[in-house]
Amino acid sequence: MNTISPETVMPFIPKKRSRLGILIDIRKNKLLYVMLCPVLLYYVIFHYGPMYGAIIAFKDFSPRLGIWGSDWVGFEHFQAFFTGPYFWRTIKNTILISFYQLLFGFPAPIVLALLLNEVRHALFKRTVQTITYMPHFISLVVICGIIKDFTVSDGVMNDIIVFFGGERTTFLLEPSFFRSVYVTSGVWQHIGWGTIIFLAALTGIDQEQYEAAKIDGAGRWKQMTNVTLPGLMPTIIILLILEVGRMMNIGFEKIILLYNPGTYETADVISSYVYRVGLQDFNYSFSSAVGLFNSVINFILLICSNWLSRKFNDTSLW
Repeated sequence: MNTISPETVMPFIPKKRSRLGILIDIRKNKLLYVMLCPVLLYYVIFHYGPMYGAIIAFKDFSPRLGIWGSDWVGFEHFQAFFTGPYFWRTIKNTILISFYQLLFGFPAPIVLALLLNEVRHALFKRTVQTITYMPHFISLVVICGIIKDFTVSDGVMNDIIVFFGGERTTFLLEPSFFRSVYVTSGVWQHIGWGTIIFLAALTGIDQEQYEAAKIDGAGRWKQMTNVTLPGLMPTIIILLILEVGRMMNIGFEKIILLYNPGTYETADVISSYVYRVGLQDFNYSFSSAVGLFNSVINFILLICSNWLSRKFNDTSLW
């Protein structure tokens, strides 16, 4: 999305006129704004409203006293986390898993979308799309069950390894394999769903550009590198900014379904640590402090990535 200032588009319209224009637009499209209200209410009630609960990160929260009745402790919980034995382990695991997901998981749907775009056989194309979409709609619990069945010592993965002369191993009991299993299964689960946005963006590329490229003698590869990829680039950059913005936000569900105390060394991330401390040990204030720290890091990453993109590529979220 190219950032274009309002002055560039309407340099002759004063600010009062612009505000009046908004009111006129609301009056003309009041039904659309009415339809927008439930969405706004959803975010206010379920996303912005609960934010006040983050206050307990600075308190010694007691359910008996409530949020406002509990004693203030300042940054005590943050200091306990920063100096605790699990700080560097959770930070390291979160960064590494997020980085591997960004490195392998982000470009995978782009590559698949480019390949599907080159397929001319409609039936084959639809079949591939359906097969790759399906894992996204399967319950995460079922997905993790499939992963466990495939990676046990007598599972399909080990049968393939033995066929090529390797030795059997139980992947999810080995700390060194956990990140690979997590990232690889994530790519398999979401690659088809991720291609939807890129395939939609491909339909918006002007077909005259392809005709012009053909006239200039460009083959399929040249058309892809000189027309398709530049046409996709704004979408890729926007999605990359969003991906970096939630880089530290690895969901705890899949982690706790796959890990075990023997793999904590490489599998325990911030969200799973928050889950254990908050819901299993009932230390709500400490887990809120850790979660708030994680959210602040995500916010900083989003701001920095958006700023860098706007500075070097003239494409940004705002």
